[in-house]
Amino acid sequence: MGEIPLLITVTPDRLGELQGVRRRPIVHMAYRVGRGAHLFRVGGMSPLQGGFMGIDCQGMAGGGEPLKFCQEVYRECTARGFRGVVCDFEGGRIGILEQIIAQLGDGLRQRGWTLYVPEWYGHCSDHARVMISSALSGGSLKLRLGEAVERFGTDRVVLAVERLAEDFFLPSIGGYGAPLSSEELQLRMEQLCPVTFFSPELCARYFTYMGKEGGIHFVLFDDERTVEEKIKIAGEMGLVAVVAAWHEVSEFGLM
Repeated sequence: MGEIPLLITVTPDRLGELQGVRRRPIVHMAYRVGRGAHLFRVGGMSPLQGGFMGIDCQGMAGGGEPLKFCQEVYRECTARGFRGVVCDFEGGRIGILEQIIAQLGDGLRQRGWTLYVPEWYGHCSDHARVMISSALSGGSLKLRLGEAVERFGTDRVVLAVERLAEDFFLPSIGGYGAPLSSEELQLRMEQLCPVTFFSPELCARYFTYMGKEGGIHFVLFDDERTVEEKIKIAGEMGLVAVVAAWHEVSEFGLM
């Protein structure tokens, strides 16, 4: 595995699992864009210090003053010794979040800190690093990352490792499968004892089986090898960092 920087996101309830095993920068997923565009602490009040601030936008509908929110972020980062901010903004683009990212991009850069944003917010700030998901059900990971590099530049592209586990009923309409939990995937493996194959294009493993309804199923999933291969590709392409969630990769020894 290359020396590409690897950031691990962790929720407050699982922070204790990393005690004594930390070798990677931690992204504390303990903050949220709340109503009125204020910064709120979520998930307990355990002391946080160092690493990065992680912010989600659950329940955010819009409204508020972007500048005031950004000032709250700067104060908290200073107080906690954070080196930057990771915006885990899901659910599509929201105008005020675009404004927040635009201002954070400038403000964090002036303070020597780093901003990470999802791909759909990458256009909001030339100073933000853009997270590209590793979870693909078709195409090629290398081509996907290459397209992102052409769009944003190598120095801005970050691989976001999202552990893949989906069951597709063939033919798959729209390329979407049924998500599988780790327990559901393990149960299928134990029940079917399938022969698995590695896709170098997707950097994922797969197998097929015949369902009770008579159709063919295609199961695509990640394991330790595929995650390591994805991180290796990111390093070989010269990407600036990799972000991965602790709850998805804790069993892989990446710390």
